[in-house]
Amino acid sequence: MTTTAPASTLASLLHRARQDRQPLTGLDPALAPANPAAAYAVHKQILGLRNVGVAGWKVGSKSSDGPIQAAPLPADGVHPTGVQLRRDDFQPLALELEVAFRFNRRFEPGRSYSDEEVMQAIGSMGPTIELVTSRYADWPKVEPLWQLADLMSHGALVVGEFIPYREDFPFAAPSLNFEFAGERRLPDWTAVNTAGDPRRLLPWLVNHCTAQGIVLTPETVVTTGSYIGMYFAEGAGAVKGSITGLPAVELTLV
Repeated sequence: MTTTAPASTLASLLHRARQDRQPLTGLDPALAPANPAAAYAVHKQILGLRNVGVAGWKVGSKSSDGPIQAAPLPADGVHPTGVQLRRDDFQPLALELEVAFRFNRRFEPGRSYSDEEVMQAIGSMGPTIELVTSRYADWPKVEPLWQLADLMSHGALVVGEFIPYREDFPFAAPSLNFEFAGERRLPDWTAVNTAGDPRRLLPWLVNHCTAQGIVLTPETVVTTGSYIGMYFAEGAGAVKGSITGLPAVELTLV
């Protein structure tokens, strides 16, 4: 079986699971991505099936010096702050509070970009809330490459107001607050990004995209991992995230 065939089949299954809200069980092990490149091939197939463009990227790492992974954010799932979303569209559902960036220039394919080039191009920053879900019935107890293929368990992204980039912002561990249904919902531990300073993810992402022939534009939102882990939300309600130094970001699950 070729690389294209399992990628296409798995993408079709994930797409149908999302449409029908029927999580996948009993998947053929032969469909498992053999490596990250195979999982990224599934991303392209999913975008084609959804027939939408890419409005952003999620990028993250489990440690401050560990491997980096990314997934495109389909444009039909990226929303402005204040949006109302149907709770039943996300089963199960975890919420993450993140910092996102936009660049002040385009990054075109055709060459690699240095860390310095990318860092100098950070133009603005803002808060996001990612709605994390899965097309697999056993999630979150799912092998990493299966999850990577499933757009890194992406459900939707709510984007707050952006402000000019601040180099002195405490990116590794900012002060923040997170509320669901009118109550404060923060973990017991200090709020940190598992990637450390999330800006370290940006050069990798730029070169990951341009190596695949993908252009990154100043409109592209790049969200960089949660400061609160995953908060599993039961039921509907208002959601509000506040990171000191940034505008608040909000949504309502109805």
